[in-house]
Amino acid sequence: MKYLCVIFLLFSVCIATAQTQKHSPKDQLRSLNWDVIASVKFELTDKNELLPLFTETIRRFENREFDLTGYLIPIKSGQKQQKFLLATLPINQCYFCGQNGIPVMIMIEMANEVPYSEKPIHVQGILKLEEKDASYKPPITIKNAKLIY
Repeated sequence: MKYLCVIFLLFSVCIATAQTQKHSPKDQLRSLNWDVIASVKFELTDKNELLPLFTETIRRFENREFDLTGYLIPIKSGQKQQKFLLATLPINQCYFCGQNGIPVMIMIEMANEVPYSEKPIHVQGILKLEEKDASYKPPITIKNAKLIY
């Protein structure tokens, strides 16, 4: 009976390990527009606020059309999303476990709802920058976005 329990435990661990998706560096999206987004640095103030430091590179695109391909990260449950985060890594990758680091993410506000997808999506809208505490809201938003096919 003891051996049966040990075999069952090992079998369970093997199945759980097989179902866990491995990190794949090729899943991370890279583009010149993501490089523009990644140019933003952050400063921690004496008031414990995390303020964005926008470079001239990203300021050139402020209030202009900007397109980006990324992975949809929902902030509310549902099959259709209108406001969500867009990231360089898919949601099934563990952002905080130290494997791939924390990806660049921005807020997307769509003109119309889009269906949730685990595949990358391409959006285009107006790039907005906010110099507020990034601990509570992403400082970069693409507003009035449309899905590009």
